[in-house]
Amino acid sequence: MSDRRRVVLVTGLSGAGKASILHALEDLDYEAIDNPPLNLVEALAASSDRPLAIGVDARTQGFDAGGVLETMARLRGSPNLRPELIYAWAEESVLLRRYTETRRRHPLAPLGRVSDGIAAEEALTAPLRQAADLLIDTSDRPLADLRRLIGQAFGQTTDFDGSAGLLISLISFAYPAGLPREADLVFDARFLRNPHYDPILRPRTGLEPAVGVYVEADPDYWRFLAAITQLLTILLPRFVQESKKYATVAIGCTGGRHRSVWIAERLAEHLAQEGWRLHVTHRELAKEGSAARALASGLAAHRRAPEAGDQSGRSGC
Repeated sequence: MSDRRRVVLVTGLSGAGKASILHALEDLDYEAIDNPPLNLVEALAASSDRPLAIGVDARTQGFDAGGVLETMARLRGSPNLRPELIYAWAEESVLLRRYTETRRRHPLAPLGRVSDGIAAEEALTAPLRQAADLLIDTSDRPLADLRRLIGQAFGQTTDFDGSAGLLISLISFAYPAGLPREADLVFDARFLRNPHYDPILRPRTGLEPAVGVYVEADPDYWRFLAAITQLLTILLPRFVQESKKYATVAIGCTGGRHRSVWIAERLAEHLAQEGWRLHVTHRELAKEGSAARALASGLAAHRRAPEAGDQSGRSGC
């Protein structure tokens, strides 16, 4: 494992959960500092003797996206540090609801409309979103899932050098609710036979074997699954070669409850057996209150990954 000290800069849109991310990192024994002047970030990184998490956003004194990127470049030049940039965001409608519920003012529109502040902040931070090592959409993500993602990505037992540096997020979703915007790869399972039309299976989910039996009976299911796994066999090692730290693979169907969930689980099993580090999210199940079961499923798939000491080439947690 590398002995370089981790420095995580957390940025993004106001109301998108940056404070929750900092709290999660603090629980992982990071020294967490929110909103210091930008010109102090390098000094803080140099003086701390612990992993460090720093929140920087539009409230930060001297904030400028270009300045943040220059700071990150200088931190990356240090042989003793391992800096990464997290960008948190959420859909405008979600941010508006959060501001309404908390009755907070937006820092870029203290006397105006919150929507104007959101638009201004999106434009201001766009270069950071583009350059982020990890882009997190918190629109529909339960807090427990967010904390688990941060733990898997930044826990001090994880090694982000070499092939261990890729964390794969698998997301099942419903097309009518929109594509996950953080997705690197999207696969469409809507052509497979749909359990929704079976009155017995309709209330069930792709976490249940009976649904899987129905989906797998489609004559093209196995060819489809094999094609995805073959493509990932090619792409994931190339992502590692490019020093990519995170990859998001999304599988969609009409309702996001049956076919996409089942396939995401099967991909998780396959990738875990291959030794990849995983995070599984079933977006629509989380929305409808099945989050606990969805998260438990993701944790089970993660536990099936080989132990770090049993790896050859790729590492697990």
